[in-house]
Amino acid sequence: MSPLLILRVHADLRLGLGHVARALALEEAWRGLGGQACLAITGDDRARRVGGGTHPFLDQPLACEAIYLGEDLLAPLPADLKTRAAVVLVDQWDTTAGFLQALRPLKVAVMEDDTDAHESADLLFQPFLEGVRWPDHPVKVVNGCKVRPFETASGACRVLRGSHFIVVDQSALALRPKRMPLQPLAVHKLLVTFGGSDGPNLAQKAYDTLARLAAEDRWRGACTVLAPNGIQGDPFPGCTVARSLPGLTRRIPDFDALWCSAGVTLAEALCLGVPTAVWGQNERQHGILSDLAMANGCFDLGVGPEADLPIVREALAQWLGPEGQDNRQEQVRDGMALVDGMAASRIAQELWQLTGSSR
Repeated sequence: MSPLLILRVHADLRLGLGHVARALALEEAWRGLGGQACLAITGDDRARRVGGGTHPFLDQPLACEAIYLGEDLLAPLPADLKTRAAVVLVDQWDTTAGFLQALRPLKVAVMEDDTDAHESADLLFQPFLEGVRWPDHPVKVVNGCKVRPFETASGACRVLRGSHFIVVDQSALALRPKRMPLQPLAVHKLLVTFGGSDGPNLAQKAYDTLARLAAEDRWRGACTVLAPNGIQGDPFPGCTVARSLPGLTRRIPDFDALWCSAGVTLAEALCLGVPTAVWGQNERQHGILSDLAMANGCFDLGVGPEADLPIVREALAQWLGPEGQDNRQEQVRDGMALVDGMAASRIAQELWQLTGSSR
């Protein structure tokens, strides 16, 4: 019998739909192993729509079972769903030890946790929060098991760390170039996006920054700004403002560079070899981005809501222009090395092993 994986996620104005997008990529990988999945979601009206069985980005049914559990982030799973499942992956950023313990007797895995709550789980994936660059060797033998440098333990919980577990959509892997793309002398086409909700309204600040650069004739490229909340002011020459961009993953290679925040879009840009400038939406997210920047995966512009715009303008003008070509080229090289597009498959295999099922 195919083991059932519960993907427990949350969506609201703060989190957006990034965790849902990651869950769908993992569902596809899990289905490829022969398993079945159920998306159990809490949150706002968008979560309710997904829980009703509709794809969050496409006007079509989901490929898996889905259930809406209400608005409460820590809403429990229905008893009948638990009895059918073998393992649950909790991917909602905030959780508690009590919430995880209530998921027993299921095997429990967690995606990202910066508290001690995961010690109540069996497995934790830390693609960002404990550094992103970890080698595969040398392998050590601990308690009779081979352990790689990216593996550790927190209490009774096994922890897998690093960019090997940064998930992207399967289409990003299919679009990944065979050779490292060469950067143009200057960025001619820029995509600006800070997620489907953009709670801090960073799109407006980015627009104002780029409009100033264009007015000062310091950048002559074209940009597409995704602004779900709209933009105040008329678009400057070469600027297109849109509330969304259907099929965003497939559109990323059309651009020379991105300006975004942490999330699936950033991971896909790294996988596809498109250099990125990044703004953290808050201090917690900026910690993730600074680790990626230290590994030369992206260009860190700080915490967006607190940004000093004159400093951002100077840094961005250099990065977008001829002076930034070498830096962008190095980011392409190192970003593609960090995110190889295989994380969903790795995570699915780890979850499968956790169930004890044979294939």
